[in-house]
Amino acid sequence: MRAKKVTLAALALAAGLSLTACQGNEDSASSNVSGPSASSGGSSSSPGGGSSSSSSSTGGSTTSSGGTSGGGSEAGKDATQAAPGSGGGKITTGSCKTANLAFSTSHGMGEGDLIVRLKNTGDACFLKGFPGVDLRSQDAGRPLSAKRSDVPAPTVTLRSGESTRFTLHYPPNNTGGTGAYVSAMVVTPPNETHSKTLPVSLSLPVEVGADQKVIVDPVGTGKQ
Repeated sequence: MRAKKVTLAALALAAGLSLTACQGNEDSASSNVSGPSASSGGSSSSPGGGSSSSSSSTGGSTTSSGGTSGGGSEAGKDATQAAPGSGGGKITTGSCKTANLAFSTSHGMGEGDLIVRLKNTGDACFLKGFPGVDLRSQDAGRPLSAKRSDVPAPTVTLRSGESTRFTLHYPPNNTGGTGAYVSAMVVTPPNETHSKTLPVSLSLPVEVGADQKVIVDPVGTGKQ
């Protein structure tokens, strides 16, 4: 176990990983994380075959809302409809705030894809860019920050009650070993400084370069 911790910690340090959401302004959901586990523009993923997880529930599905620290993306001032899950061209209140978003997660169709859904619980607002995503593991000395993909970021306008999503892609642990267990992910919506901690259960391979394969897509991309 110590060898595994040292190896993954070394990877994290070599990659210069950092967690902006780790600076103390985190949502209370982080204290409820019990399961295993990018900051201006948007994307994300997880292992195939699994159940969805999130920090609180609304209705019949598990969701969460709240806020804390992190990063954002370019603040598009035109807030016009440009992707599925739009506000129909309605005037918005500006960029969506973490406090007015409910979060939920589920595994994607492919192994190593985790879908993160964001539901607007406030007035019409918009999202554009990459979310900040940091993975927390008991086997790593520092959080692992997802890198941005090359997928273009659309502007997504959400009326109250509408949802959008992004995908986190990560290397599944197929080495036959225990891997590095990830119990939580910290998500910071585009153009926000508050983050939300979500419980997840992921296993990453403990190998050189594995941290470079944790990639996030922009909000509003993929099948909506």
